[in-house]
Amino acid sequence: MLKTKKKKKSRSWVIKQHRDQFFKKSKTLGFRSRSAFKLIELNNKFKFIKKNTNLLDVGSSPGGWSQVASKIIENGKILAVDVQEMENIQKVNFIKCDFKEESSKNKINEFFSKKIDVIISDMAANTTGNKDLDCIRTNHLCMEIINFSLKVLNINGKVISKLFMGTDFLNVKNLAKNKFKKVEFFKPESSRGESKETYIHCSTLKTL
Repeated sequence: MLKTKKKKKSRSWVIKQHRDQFFKKSKTLGFRSRSAFKLIELNNKFKFIKKNTNLLDVGSSPGGWSQVASKIIENGKILAVDVQEMENIQKVNFIKCDFKEESSKNKINEFFSKKIDVIISDMAANTTGNKDLDCIRTNHLCMEIINFSLKVLNINGKVISKLFMGTDFLNVKNLAKNKFKKVEFFKPESSRGESKETYIHCSTLKTL
């Protein structure tokens, strides 16, 4: 009986990997992570990355999203930040730092020296095993990014960030709708089906 269960579990894992077309495509195309396809899908839908975009990638490591951005942006500046190291990517500047710290935000401001066009983030809190807590922590990171964007985005700027459906989702949604003229949600096909993740797209800051 135990062997049968193990065989079924093993077979299920093989089938899942075989069907993960995005994992295989990321290896074939040289992307550092399958999440690169999430940004490709998001950009195809909302068209926020352009040739002259000044872009900040928060929680960038291992660099899948920065890779995608670097293939589109020609004249703009790209800054990636993360608490973990990230190997160099051509046209991408990297700062190892904790985004939540004030000193890190000062470094970001100094790098751009003017308003940012786009902030992207595929950042999620480290898992604890408690799904509700993980959801709260990741959604809190999303709110941190939105609040930071109010100080550094140009008036027509955009924020694209991961969040989870669940606890605090409405808090993120309400914050975004209070600060931006247009707020939309989209789950890319490349997101795993069982994942509760979705992405928020905020566009054009509201003025007082």
